[in-house]
Amino acid sequence: MIAISSRIDRYSERTTIGSIVQATLAEGIGTFALIFAGTGAVIIDATTGGEVTHVGIGLTFGLIIFVMISAVGYISGAHFNPAVTLAFAARHFPWVRVVPYLLAQRGGAIVASLLLRGMFGTVAHLGATLPHGSNGQSLLLEVVLTFFLMFVITAVATDTRAVTQTAALAIGSAVGLEALFARPISGVSMKPARSLGPALVSGTGTSLWLYLVGPILGAIAGAWTYRLIANRGASALSA
Repeated sequence: MIAISSRIDRYSERTTIGSIVQATLAEGIGTFALIFAGTGAVIIDATTGGEVTHVGIGLTFGLIIFVMISAVGYISGAHFNPAVTLAFAARHFPWVRVVPYLLAQRGGAIVASLLLRGMFGTVAHLGATLPHGSNGQSLLLEVVLTFFLMFVITAVATDTRAVTQTAALAIGSAVGLEALFARPISGVSMKPARSLGPALVSGTGTSLWLYLVGPILGAIAGAWTYRLIANRGASALSA
């Protein structure tokens, strides 16, 4: 039988108030770090006339994900992303943790954006994600990008047959890679909290729905597809 969700089951077993508070704080801090570093790179790039560069921004998003998964992954599972939390909740993740995680992710994103606004004003709309092509292009990109991100997350974070020791590297690399090639079109969110925080604090709500709906649809589809493939693969091997 396929060994899916062994890591997530650890969080299902730990549903005491203390463990939920610890995990929620880890989610808030991790999401804060993601927004502060990632959108901070966008803001500083605009402030300095391009010193960070497009490549630097993409690497910053990937590296901060790698760093924070390594730091707090064992505490909360290191979602830092409402779309990931909802996709996991559809099957493995305990619903008692969903609302605290979503609130912590939103709170971490807003606090990071408030701090950045205090330092830089509303430069670059605080790194808000905005479509540079059509809304349709950006929506489709967000769905597809998050699909592949969640496909990777589901593989390396829940399937014991995968090389789980490199989960942080694989997920961070996926984020950085997608930011490198798709950011010029959609701004690359893949994480509703990443878009929500800067949009609310900067007052830039243009096309925000794209970055809320697209990642959630993509994440649910990515998790479902990996489980479908993995279960069929296990059945074929045992036949």
